[in-house]
Amino acid sequence: MKSEAEIMTVEEAKQKVIDGGLILEHNGQADLTRGHLSVRVPGDPNHFFMKPHSYGFDEITMDNIVICNLDGEKVGGGGRRHSEVFIHSEIYKARPDVNSVIHSHPDNAVALSATGKQLKMISQPSVAFADGLPYYTDTIDLIRSKDMGEGVAKALGQCKAVLMRNHGVAVVGRSVEETVILAIMLENACRIQLLAEAAGGIGDTFDAEYIERLHYNISRPEQYSINFEYLKRKVMRGRG
Repeated sequence: MKSEAEIMTVEEAKQKVIDGGLILEHNGQADLTRGHLSVRVPGDPNHFFMKPHSYGFDEITMDNIVICNLDGEKVGGGGRRHSEVFIHSEIYKARPDVNSVIHSHPDNAVALSATGKQLKMISQPSVAFADGLPYYTDTIDLIRSKDMGEGVAKALGQCKAVLMRNHGVAVVGRSVEETVILAIMLENACRIQLLAEAAGGIGDTFDAEYIERLHYNISRPEQYSINFEYLKRKVMRGRG
C-alpha cells in the first residue's frame, strides 16, 4: 500500500507545507522566523521540501520552498536553507516511516523541558505521546551539524516527538497533517501539565487500559486529517 507521500503530487506536497505553516503560525508555534517544517518529496524519499530561512511559518510560498537532500544540502528551490536542516535530514535517514518533520520553540513545551520532568498522562493531548516522549539534552545551541542532527534523531528513537531541553521540540509523522496536529497537541499537553502542577499538583490518574484505548482512538490517521482541515478552514476564515 502506498504512503501519502507517494500518492501526492509535488504541488500538493508543497501546498501541505504552506498550509501547515499557516496553521502552526496561528497556533502559537512561531518564534519570529525560527522553526521549520518539511515533507519528503513524493516518490523520492531521498529529498524533502522545507520552509525557507528568514521567513515566518506564515510566509511560505511555492517559490521560496527549499529542496534538500539527506545530506542536508540545498539542491533546489528559491529560498535560503535553514542552518538547522540537519534535524530534518538526519531524522529522515534514521526513520524511513517518517514523511514530515517539524522543529519549533513553543513556550509551554520549552518550559516543561526546562524542568526535566516527564510528560504525564493527565490529559487527552498528553495521551497522544503515551508511547514515549524522550529528551535530547546534548545542547541548547542551534543544531548546525550532521553529528548534532544525528543526536536529535537518536534521542527521538521510534517516538513521535522529542523534547529538546531548554530549546524546543522535534515532532515527526507519516504526513504533514499528523506532524502539525501532534505539534499542537504536544504544546497543549505541556501547558495543561504546567497549569495542573502550578495549581497544587496532579491528583489521581487513569490506569494503563484507559490510556491505551484513548491512545488508539486519537492516533488514527483520520483524526489528523480531519483536524488539519478544520484548522486550515479556520485560518482561511481569519485571512478572508
